[in-house]
Amino acid sequence: METNNHTHRLFYGDKEIILVGTAHVSRQSAELVRSVILEEKPDTVCLELCESRYKSIRDKESWSNMDIMKVVKEKKAFLILSNLLLASFQKKIGKKLDVAPGSEMLEAMAAAETSGAHIKTADRDIRTTLSRAWRSMGFFNKIKLFSQIILSSGELDAIDEETIEKMKEQDALESILKEVGELAPDLRRIIIDERDQFLAHEIRNADGKKIVAVVGAGHVPGIKKQMESDIDIDIDALSAMPKKSALAGILKWVFPALILGLFVGGFFISGKEAGVDMIIWWIIANGSLACIGAIAALAHPATILSAIIAAPLTSLNPMVAVGWVSGMVEAFVRKPKVRDFESLPDDILSLKGFWKNKVTRILLVVVFTNIGSSIGTFIAIPILMNIL
Repeated sequence: METNNHTHRLFYGDKEIILVGTAHVSRQSAELVRSVILEEKPDTVCLELCESRYKSIRDKESWSNMDIMKVVKEKKAFLILSNLLLASFQKKIGKKLDVAPGSEMLEAMAAAETSGAHIKTADRDIRTTLSRAWRSMGFFNKIKLFSQIILSSGELDAIDEETIEKMKEQDALESILKEVGELAPDLRRIIIDERDQFLAHEIRNADGKKIVAVVGAGHVPGIKKQMESDIDIDIDALSAMPKKSALAGILKWVFPALILGLFVGGFFISGKEAGVDMIIWWIIANGSLACIGAIAALAHPATILSAIIAAPLTSLNPMVAVGWVSGMVEAFVRKPKVRDFESLPDDILSLKGFWKNKVTRILLVVVFTNIGSSIGTFIAIPILMNIL
């Protein structure tokens, strides 16, 4: 039985479950959540948050705990930078409407504490979701995703409170990724469908007889479908971090071997001069494009030089990427200070701030030099083949 357009009453076994569909930056959603919890007085309030996001909402200084060196070493710069851009998108909408992002979750926490209800984080760990999504995408779709998020940030002037309420009809992340999702159908399955299953499992297994679940409205149809069909959900499979495919592991070694084979072929088939020309063009293509990427990120001169030197070598080494080298150099010569981490929430409100803050600039250096070197590799291969 539906009590209104955004509140849905379901029954699962001996449990009564009230689903509250929200927009993540909405004053009306925050008010609705609070009134439902205080009126229903549930045993448990389930939130569309994982434990790490729950802590980040509770702890406004959570970004200050980020280990930027660890991010670079573990090759998570692209992932973190995209996450920051998404956070920037929501923060800017919230600032425009004078509503804090996640205000409906904060209201749910406060109302749960007031009514004496237990709070349960019901969403899958954000790191698992993003890693699974990332692994499902090809290189160019990752670039398209990155571009789409940036372009979405420039469309905020057209967003008003009425538009935000319309966003309740779909997951906020899904709305940004719609175009990418058309090219990468696995993205919707991982970001929306898998989380629908995970949320349904956690909600129906929450403690107590009466449960209020606060979720993005885009997840409501999927959760209702899972509840009504009583489908068995393999929660362990949904929680597993993705494994690299065997083919990808093989290709990362085969590709550099083929490039080296081209060099050897150049010397033995076309002569010393052709072999040397191939090496020179390889260095020019990789080094120059990585250099352009570093310059675009406003990197330190030492970082730019490191990108030029490292790119032709790291392109042939499956264990090390040029972004790893240039990011480490940038972090060393322009080591972020405490104030950079403290100002991160404000700096990500503008694209200029991403280049101004030393933390995000390091991430930009990693991403842009990697993209530059990858494009340089694709440009160099036909040149090498032509020389051969």
